[in-house]
Amino acid sequence: MKMQAFTVENIPLIKEGDDIASIICENTTIEDNDIVVIASTIVAKAEGRMFRLEDIIPGERALTIASKHNLDARFVQAVLDRSKEVLVDYPIFLVETHNGHVCIKAGIDESNVDVGYLADLPSNPDESTSRIGEAIEQITGKKISVILTDTNGRAFKIGQTGIAIGVYRIHPIKNWKGQKDLFGNTLEITEEAIADEIAGAANLLMGEGDGGYPVVIIRGLELRSEESSIQEIYRSDREDIIKKGLRCLSKV
Repeated sequence: MKMQAFTVENIPLIKEGDDIASIICENTTIEDNDIVVIASTIVAKAEGRMFRLEDIIPGERALTIASKHNLDARFVQAVLDRSKEVLVDYPIFLVETHNGHVCIKAGIDESNVDVGYLADLPSNPDESTSRIGEAIEQITGKKISVILTDTNGRAFKIGQTGIAIGVYRIHPIKNWKGQKDLFGNTLEITEEAIADEIAGAANLLMGEGDGGYPVVIIRGLELRSEESSIQEIYRSDREDIIKKGLRCLSKV
């Protein structure tokens, strides 16, 4: 098996209303089974998901949490507005967003955006990813997959990595259960987070600074599927012992 990964050059600064699919197709050649990996920040910009703190009035809970972190209470209110549940409010501000993504500060991005503005994550990442994927397929006539990414920290480890927050035509999990290992043993619990692995590989090329590349093409992996959703990667509340533990701690 051989995999290629390369950036799409000459992506301009994205503004509201821009057609990301057309921009990608104008700047690279797409082949069947390509996986197009896109940073969520440019999708947020194209969808107009930018906001200003001066437009937000913080509530009592926001004021309380802000005082613990020495944060702007308006920013804290923005996080609360985008959160289904606050899992930890101090010393980190860890929340579950309305679409099930667990992250620090609801994934609100202060980097690579205009001064005075903040960027949201897409409200429905699968829908945003599918819209771009379908448009690329229509323009090129190729069968492709798309992964929408963000950067996240990891429990128990220092540093951030790229992770998938939306998918189109690729299952985020590859289930190896029932297959044999090298010694003929039947695999019973192995589930590979392939969308996150691809997002992490793409993140190596995207970069985080002012010279970053928001679109990466992964070629050589035949992983295209039919219907898929990022929801496949999230554990249910019943199964998620980490969430249960955090809820217990919050009551102490």
